[in-house]
Amino acid sequence: MSAAGAAPARVEPVTHLLYLHGFRSSPQSTKAKKLAAWVAANRPGLVWWCPQLPASPAQAMRDVIAGVAAWPRAHMAVIGSSLGGFYATAVAEQRGCRAVVLNPAIDPARDLAAAVGETTAWHSDDRFVFRAEYVDELRAIAPPATLTDPGRYLAVIAKGDEVLSWREMSARYAGCHVRLIEGSDHALSDFDAHLPEVIAFLGLDRAR
Repeated sequence: MSAAGAAPARVEPVTHLLYLHGFRSSPQSTKAKKLAAWVAANRPGLVWWCPQLPASPAQAMRDVIAGVAAWPRAHMAVIGSSLGGFYATAVAEQRGCRAVVLNPAIDPARDLAAAVGETTAWHSDDRFVFRAEYVDELRAIAPPATLTDPGRYLAVIAKGDEVLSWREMSARYAGCHVRLIEGSDHALSDFDAHLPEVIAFLGLDRAR
């Protein structure tokens, strides 16, 4: 891992953990299920929340922010994959919490403009409509270009990502803690190899 920037200012243990899935994904994604299983086996007292996000970015953010409103900022963290990484960054900037982003979307308003229309989810037969106005909603919730505290972020980025540019991701999270992977893919099919670093960054591997 390239650990540019200062260590994150965190002395308190994480007691609340939010996971945000990507576009067309769900809580049934492989990474979400692996993290849920790890939490259940190793931190059963941790508050774990992995919601099914609505297609509307504005509604997704409203739901998430409302859901974590009572969570203690110093004790919470958010993990997000792809579009969920974009959302996770917005949440972390609003809440001042730690964040892990996995092959995060950098400019989803640009990238998803071509996805307007009816599409399908990855983990079910459900169909949904990604509306043109959702592109504007993505622009409206975009986190600031300069992150408040880069030390609070770990970005796991695969050079083999076939969907997003690893160079663009690396530039966006420059100054953050970055794990730059040779190869792999957008889904991080080798997530088992990187899970220990995610856990360690959040301090979840420390003695209870």
